[in-house]
Amino acid sequence: MNTNRLLANLNPEQREAVTLPTGPALVLAGAGSGKTRVLVHRIAWRIETEDTPPQSVLAVTFTNKAAREMRARVLTLVGPRAQSMWLGTFHSMAYRILSRHAREAGLRPDFTILDEDDQRRLIRQLIRERQWDEREFPPALAQWYINQKKDAGMRASQVPDGVGREDRALRDLYQGYEMKLRSLGAADFAELLFCCHDLWQKQPALLESYQARFREILVDEFQDTNTLQYLWFRTLTGTSGNPFVVGDDDQAIYGWRGGRVEHVLRFPKDFEGTRVIRLEQNYRSSGAILSAANALIAHNPSRLGKTLWTASETGERPVYFTADDELEEADYIVTRIQQALSGGQPAGTIAILYRSNAQSRVIEESLVRHEIAYRIYGGVRFFERSEIKDTLAYLRLMTDPENDSAFERVFNVPTRGLGDRTFERVREHARQEGRSLAASALAIAQPKAVSADRSARALRGFLELLADMREAIRPLNLAGQVERVIALSRLAEFYQTDDPLRAETRIESLAELVNAAAGYEPDPEMESTPAEFSGLMAFLGQMALATEPESRPGKSDEIQLMSLHAAKGLEFHTVFITGLEEGLLPHSRATETAGGLEEERRLFYVGITRAERQLYLTRARRRRLHGHYIDTLPSRFLLEIPADQLESGEPRIVTRTARSRVQHRFPNTDPGLPVTIGQRVRHPRFGEGVVLSHEGSGDHCRIHVRFEGSGAKWLLWDQAHLETLES
Repeated sequence: MNTNRLLANLNPEQREAVTLPTGPALVLAGAGSGKTRVLVHRIAWRIETEDTPPQSVLAVTFTNKAAREMRARVLTLVGPRAQSMWLGTFHSMAYRILSRHAREAGLRPDFTILDEDDQRRLIRQLIRERQWDEREFPPALAQWYINQKKDAGMRASQVPDGVGREDRALRDLYQGYEMKLRSLGAADFAELLFCCHDLWQKQPALLESYQARFREILVDEFQDTNTLQYLWFRTLTGTSGNPFVVGDDDQAIYGWRGGRVEHVLRFPKDFEGTRVIRLEQNYRSSGAILSAANALIAHNPSRLGKTLWTASETGERPVYFTADDELEEADYIVTRIQQALSGGQPAGTIAILYRSNAQSRVIEESLVRHEIAYRIYGGVRFFERSEIKDTLAYLRLMTDPENDSAFERVFNVPTRGLGDRTFERVREHARQEGRSLAASALAIAQPKAVSADRSARALRGFLELLADMREAIRPLNLAGQVERVIALSRLAEFYQTDDPLRAETRIESLAELVNAAAGYEPDPEMESTPAEFSGLMAFLGQMALATEPESRPGKSDEIQLMSLHAAKGLEFHTVFITGLEEGLLPHSRATETAGGLEEERRLFYVGITRAERQLYLTRARRRRLHGHYIDTLPSRFLLEIPADQLESGEPRIVTRTARSRVQHRFPNTDPGLPVTIGQRVRHPRFGEGVVLSHEGSGDHCRIHVRFEGSGAKWLLWDQAHLETLES
């Protein structure tokens, strides 16, 4: 075999990672360093040169899109025999295992996967059953609480007793939610991992069989794993596995949703003999942009450490611009965009990034005034569109007539004279009798019970429709089943009358769902369910997994606007990062803890490394908040980039020195005060810092100082013994 083909065009560090012998490996892959190429070639290398059976390879990614791309690239290198490898998200891998062992895991063979909307409905039902006030216990809050505990690997029984009424109530609700899932034989996304892990714990022999099978376990974006995912991964890997993980502790920006950068930092301790390889050659950004990024991220103490470099040109230094307010900031950005567009640069290669989505409004208004097309990145994904969810709910009722969440979703969609009062009547009956919503509706709709009741007649009509649908689709193939359900439900006609302006787009989505069914290929390794609509069940399982977050590229003729979080994984020729002010970036909430501040710095680092050739960093001296302008301070992160690595965006911005970077921009609001805002000072105990603000005047005023080693502190001027440093 030609092994040179697999190693061609790899740099020395990439080649070393790809050809590592058996044993635990951690690849620290810097931004733009070719981590996907390493993962793909590692899989191909093990199959081609080490005689690793493809079916013993399990590779985990975080999005379906990334999984599809990786699979396609591996197949290009290895050929069709690599089809038997397992490659997908954490949830899809757990789903494949549970589909084989559903009953053993306490699930029904045709178990339902609850997406976020289904989960919210179930939680709302539990809140209503307890007769709680939804204003005091909003379903969204309860959903966040439950998912947070699950991501942290805690069952309800493992959650400590709360100190307050709300904590105790939410813990009780979590217990009720778990019981409801078990009674339904259903699973939400986190439950897939929990059930799989619990199954392995109960049946060690089964776990050993999977450990024996998957000798090659690879994980992408390892820095984003939450506690539950890490627990699942460690259990499957065991003590003798061959884990190969790729991640970047400098791009760990999802702590707010459970991601734990600690998993990267502790990996060499958890897996004895770990080989650590750093991919530091960047293939995206210019040298000047990388210099700024390296200088910034070096201020994070909790990192394994690496320095990005590039073989390409140094390029232009990042431009730093200070506007008088957010209006001038927006106009400056749009003016620079106009210049780029007039020079022939495609609009789709330009991105505007911000910490908070609320920052986009002023920028959007300026773009509209200048008639520049733009797109807010992160529109509603296909499987999250309401028309798709409606259709999938009808389809789930074909395979599972007792499905409460699906029944509730389409109860009056299209409208059929079934209002909230009727639904509450059905729900109350279901609660009292311990039956499903469908069974309760059937009982209430009996002609002998309430033949003259208009709602009962409408209820009978709905139940007859579902029964007729089920009979009509029995002899059809999968695409025919989807198409017939859409037709019989009369959803298309409903959308035309409900919202004529959006009807065409929604009907096109329904047609695309039929296309998805026509192109669906069952997983050959997944055991077929011995049920009437087994093909439809498998299709619905895959559709539920498709609601996981993933990105999509924008059009080439639109400027891209997005949050810094949404920008991860993307790259653009020109990037604007706006609102570089204390309270925005870093966000005010993040400055309360060291970990939060480090994550904000990583977020800024991610933004910087999205830029290929041109980077603009902007801020406003004052910004409107709650209808009033407030003065702002420059982000501390800007002070961490050496002055000689930035270019002034306007003549009035004075070049900063290494020792005094911002004090000349701030007027001294108290002429009698011996320091200015922005002045560098030294404290005998806390060391060097920067004056942020002050209250009062004279010797008894209070000074707010951010110290480099111990954070921000308020000090009394006459007792602080501060030494002012030279400008």
